Amino acid sequence: MKTLLILGTILLGTVGLSQAQSDEEAKVGAAVETFRKAVVDADKATLEKILDEGLTYGHSGGSLEGKAHLIETLMNGDSDFKTMDLTEQTIKIFGKTAVVRHKLYAETNNRGVAGTVKLGILLVFQKTKNDWKLIARQAVKI
Repeated sequence: MKTLLILGTILLGTVGLSQAQSDEEAKVGAAVETFRKAVVDADKATLEKILDEGLTYGHSGGSLEGKAHLIETLMNGDSDFKTMDLTEQTIKIFGKTAVVRHKLYAETNNRGVAGTVKLGILLVFQKTKNDWKLIARQAVKI
């Protein structure tokens, strides 16, 4: 009987831990969606909130940007996403760090020139208080 009670307690603890992780994964997924929408909408206020000051943002062509430059390129139309679809997303949480991978398909209009992109994306978020902030992004062409 004592063994059954111990096993039951362990199972309940595992279920609780699994649920907590699922809740955090859902919060990270919501942060990804907030970021995606803010990029498409060129929503400066939302970008200011979700991007960490130390952001390192890597493009598929090899260039790197920080927070201020990324926001500037989205605001001035140098980088203009008309649509953005994310597929095959995975989220892994390691303490206060979340690693997100997905495929990104988008229609762009950079500097008035229409185009399409197909990218593999790696995002790294860090939990600060109750929010998840984007600290790193790297893209590769697929």
